[in-house]
Amino acid sequence: MMQLLARQVEGYLEKASWIRQMFEKGRELKQKYGSENVFDFSLGNPDLPPPGEVASGLKELADQVNRPFSLGYMPNAGLPSVRGALASHLSKEQGVNLSAEDVIVTCGAAGGLNAFFRAVLEPGDEVVCPAPYFVEYSFYVQNFGGSLKTVPCKPLTFELDLNGLEQALGPKVRAVLINSPNNPSGQVYTKEELEGLVDILKARSTELGRPIFLVSDEPYRFLTYDNTDVPSILSMYPHSIVVSSFSKSLALAGERVGYIAVCPQMEQKENLLAGLILTNRILGYVNAPVIGQYLILKALGSLVDTKKYERRREVMAEVFRCAGLEFSLPKGGFYFFPRAPREKDHEFVAALMEEKVLAVPGSGFGYPGYVRFAFCVDEDIIARAAEPIKRAVEKVSGE
Repeated sequence: MMQLLARQVEGYLEKASWIRQMFEKGRELKQKYGSENVFDFSLGNPDLPPPGEVASGLKELADQVNRPFSLGYMPNAGLPSVRGALASHLSKEQGVNLSAEDVIVTCGAAGGLNAFFRAVLEPGDEVVCPAPYFVEYSFYVQNFGGSLKTVPCKPLTFELDLNGLEQALGPKVRAVLINSPNNPSGQVYTKEELEGLVDILKARSTELGRPIFLVSDEPYRFLTYDNTDVPSILSMYPHSIVVSSFSKSLALAGERVGYIAVCPQMEQKENLLAGLILTNRILGYVNAPVIGQYLILKALGSLVDTKKYERRREVMAEVFRCAGLEFSLPKGGFYFFPRAPREKDHEFVAALMEEKVLAVPGSGFGYPGYVRFAFCVDEDIIARAAEPIKRAVEKVSGE
């Protein structure tokens, strides 16, 4: 057979994302049984409409696009007005004084992470990450010759294993990547955990004679429960970077608008920012979508209806309790990550599929023995899935 693809990409296809595999399987089941008879918790695709400010922003923009260059090229770092507004907004959110120059608008958080890794990684460098983790992190790092080195969090609670992280910081480490609130576990790392991690990074950076970056991927920062606080790493560590997007908070996943915010206390930050602007361009992004940037300018500070997520979390927790599953109540985001019966995540996912329930095995997130359920679906779907989930649990448990 003729080889058309790079061997690395062929390998990626063989290990294709479990999330997408389940998404495709869901399409098959829905065509066969009807979408109302399939309980799809596989994909974190927000089902809530954007807030009203997005619609009004679109209407305003429609009246202005007849002007020359209204949808034309812009500075690669984003519209100056958007960078300024973002800096003001993030200064309050993160508890630091950010200027417009400290913020770069990107093609979603994924584009921001790729721009960052392209700017700082040399071939053979390592990025250390707690597991479970978003499955595509490893691809982003490998895109630029690096490797992702993972450290399992503590079982069921998903607290950071600080000793394990410290031991993982070898001579090739360039960055530590965290995601809080975490996809898939829903864990929010505490201030005490992050301060412990920062102490480790400072000490190891001194030993290496160069800084280790701390990168926080925060698309779910807006969505926490029970008054849980998401600590700011920008206020803790000078070589910190926050990457995020508006895909979830404004339900603009398809518009691909995110940002990178660099700690204002970082030494020689101008060099890093110049590199990030360059990589944002040369990776082919050029700039984040202009329509999305205008919408952010109009809707910044608004949110989707988070109360609906709170109610869905309650309903899904009760479903799992009745099914006899072990789980930690998520502190943020819209995912549950319960322990699979007998820690057989693939068997449990297969049993769920027989009941027309779709979820993703924890193996796909670097944490086997658990299963991810996304609860960004209608409350009625969650409630009606109770009996099918219970039957799947009983089947795998051998009851």
